[in-house]
Amino acid sequence: MKSILRSFINGILTIVPIILVIYVVYKTFMFLDGILGSVLKPYFKDDYIPGIGILFTFILITILGWLSTKVFTGALFRLVDRLLEKIPVIKTIYSVIKDTINSFLGEKKSFSKVAIITIPGTNMKSIGFITTEDLESFYDPLKDHVAVYIQQTFQIAGFTFLIPKDEVEIIDVKPEDAMKFILSGGMTSTDK
Repeated sequence: MKSILRSFINGILTIVPIILVIYVVYKTFMFLDGILGSVLKPYFKDDYIPGIGILFTFILITILGWLSTKVFTGALFRLVDRLLEKIPVIKTIYSVIKDTINSFLGEKKSFSKVAIITIPGTNMKSIGFITTEDLESFYDPLKDHVAVYIQQTFQIAGFTFLIPKDEVEIIDVKPEDAMKFILSGGMTSTDK
């Protein structure tokens, strides 16, 4: 009986991660395919091939990126950008989305430095990511502080703490390894 139970548990440990990865990849594929796929399906009628929506989305984003570097269309994109940054409620949503995307894909990546902080009043430590080193422009008394984003385990949410620079230790760990470690609750080992 113990052998059967052990085999069952081994089966769960083997197959559940595989099934979950396949499910997440499938759902992501269907979502991305549906962005332009739902617009394209009527034109293809019964000949629609799953994945055409993703292909057209990729092509459209690439063309828009190329156009944003040209004189006339670049000026048009900058005009729309300035307009979105002036509309009261929209500017907050737009700036958060724009800054978040730029922090991952832009030239100045915010999650490139991994840090360890000590939780005040304890000997406990937490791993986070330096998101901003210049807080003086935000609020002058914080000029000796940095913003450290602490990701919550098993969630997308997290906290941003403003911590004195001398209380933050930058560690030599790849951001991807640190994120895996945090999101798994410390169960994922790193290559180091």
